[in-house]
Amino acid sequence: MSDESVVKPISDVNFDEGVQSGMVLVDFWAPWCSPCRLQGPILDRVAASAKPGVRIYKMNVDENPLVPQRFQISSIPTLLLFRNGELAESLVGLQDEKKLLALLGA
Repeated sequence: MSDESVVKPISDVNFDEGVQSGMVLVDFWAPWCSPCRLQGPILDRVAASAKPGVRIYKMNVDENPLVPQRFQISSIPTLLLFRNGELAESLVGLQDEKKLLALLGA
């Protein structure tokens, strides 16, 4: 992803704080994962089109093993949608822009 990405990184350290309020989509990915690299630009477009208040984060599973273990993530990309800190939806595999915008109510 480029430096202009509107999708921000999140880590094991700040995850709970990052998802505790509002609608938050987290992309669990790794740099060696080809579908993950395809998902990145799609998420940037979704983030640019999403309604105000929706936040989208990405978590590198190689650098942050604790949260992926907690949510039993075994395949990437995996996208988890949180509403006010509660897990609302889990999507495994490459997701298209239209589906994600619908999921986020954009």
